[in-house]
Amino acid sequence: MSTEKPYVRIFDTTLRDGEQSPGATMTSAEKLQVAHALARLGVDVIEAGFPAASPDDWEAVHQIAQTVGQGSEGRVPAICGLARASKNDITRAAEAVRAAAKPRIHTFLATSPIHMEHKLRMTPVEVKARVAEMVALARSLCDDIEFSPEDAGRSDIDFLIEVLGIAVANGATTLNIPDTVGYVTPAEYGTLIARLKRDVPGAEKVIFSCHCHDDLGLATANALAGVMNGARQIEVAVNGIGERAGNTSLEEVVMAIGTRADFFGMRHGIDTTQIMRVSKLVTSCTGIAVQPNKAIVGANAFAHEAGIHQDGMLKNASTYEIMRPESVGAVVTKLVLGKHSGRAAVKSRLAELGYALKDADLDKAFARFKALADRKKTVTDADLVALVADELYQPVERYSLSSLEVKCGTAGPSSATVRLKGPEASELVMTATGTGPVDAVFRAIDSLLHVSCTLLEYSVQAVTEGIDALGEVSVKVESVQIAPQNPQHETSGKRVYHGHGAETDIVVASAKAYLSALNRIIAATDAAQAAEAAS
Repeated sequence: MSTEKPYVRIFDTTLRDGEQSPGATMTSAEKLQVAHALARLGVDVIEAGFPAASPDDWEAVHQIAQTVGQGSEGRVPAICGLARASKNDITRAAEAVRAAAKPRIHTFLATSPIHMEHKLRMTPVEVKARVAEMVALARSLCDDIEFSPEDAGRSDIDFLIEVLGIAVANGATTLNIPDTVGYVTPAEYGTLIARLKRDVPGAEKVIFSCHCHDDLGLATANALAGVMNGARQIEVAVNGIGERAGNTSLEEVVMAIGTRADFFGMRHGIDTTQIMRVSKLVTSCTGIAVQPNKAIVGANAFAHEAGIHQDGMLKNASTYEIMRPESVGAVVTKLVLGKHSGRAAVKSRLAELGYALKDADLDKAFARFKALADRKKTVTDADLVALVADELYQPVERYSLSSLEVKCGTAGPSSATVRLKGPEASELVMTATGTGPVDAVFRAIDSLLHVSCTLLEYSVQAVTEGIDALGEVSVKVESVQIAPQNPQHETSGKRVYHGHGAETDIVVASAKAYLSALNRIIAATDAAQAAEAAS
């Protein structure tokens, strides 16, 4: 008899459910960057998006299937597209993922009484018929089919068993059991998985999966309870991002399984030393910061301030650390680079940090490094990561910052003169006043670009300690989204965009962050208008 521990698949939905977080929308290029990072991390399945939602989403899933889905780095992950239980959604998803070596279609239909009555306006008989028809259609287009009964946590158990049996009979290979609204407790969820594995007809032929939301702070606990009761796939998102309070956190699940292998007796294929890097990449691309006390990837996750804790750490790190920082890629900052360091040294250090840059991207990063090194005695690992993220993961710039001058202080209002480089190298100049230097800068940019938006959030944090620390600025703005007249498109109305900037001067970083957000609005508006014209 085999003594190998049972394998748990890691299904990552950062690019689909995670992107549904307000303001987290990523461009196709950003999605591709994150997908490559997820492949290096070692996830088993990448849910790359919702192909029927928009042409850009379809294109992103298609690109990921063609590149990451062919196994260019790390293991070859399955590339999954989400689809409602409708012919159009399923055929669009099939087209988008077809180029992958391991394509998957994930289709869903609600089964709880409240969803069937108030959202679907379908009877239980109609739901069963739709599941049979649409799962069969999906299976005719793809060999790997995942079915989810939405709001399973509040569904009637006997009806749920019947629906899942129908899905299996029509070709589903994975049954995902979503706690869509984060309602159930770990004991309830574990019992539910055990009952379904026992009573669903054909359960022995499929993999059961856990998809839990964090509305009550129980997502990770619920997912692990599911695994303990027979589920062999967990659906996660980096940093736990997702709808409302978020999804089960990838880093929490894999480190729990690894750190408490004595209890769970499971294994996974994740290279945990990549976790911190992927976490920072997702933060840069989505604009959603990680709170300092976040498990595994928070700034304080391996910090010790209390005297008694510090004393214990000095004597033996295991007194207060159940994981080593290096195990998740949170290495101790190394002060090894300065203004005399060459391109090869920077390239080597970035490679050690997990950034294998192409020559053009390395040139950009090195130029930023030299400029920073002229202002700082030493450049830390954290500085390098921030520079790379700021340089490589910005949206396509219609407008960029040429120069900025500010006047501020206690005497009178602040003023800012902003010079922007626009399309075809045109230069725009504007001076504006405000309640402070950042307010003046934002007003000047608004006067130049005439983009209608509302600032929702502005945050500044130092990348490292010291008076010369690199400052990272994140902003979120709300703007009206112009959507094409497409019945499948559901993103019209107000939409939140994020922007990011990193500089030693936080006013300059603020200007870059605000411009980044406005460039996203302009790009989204242009794309929507082009799609509408084409239709």
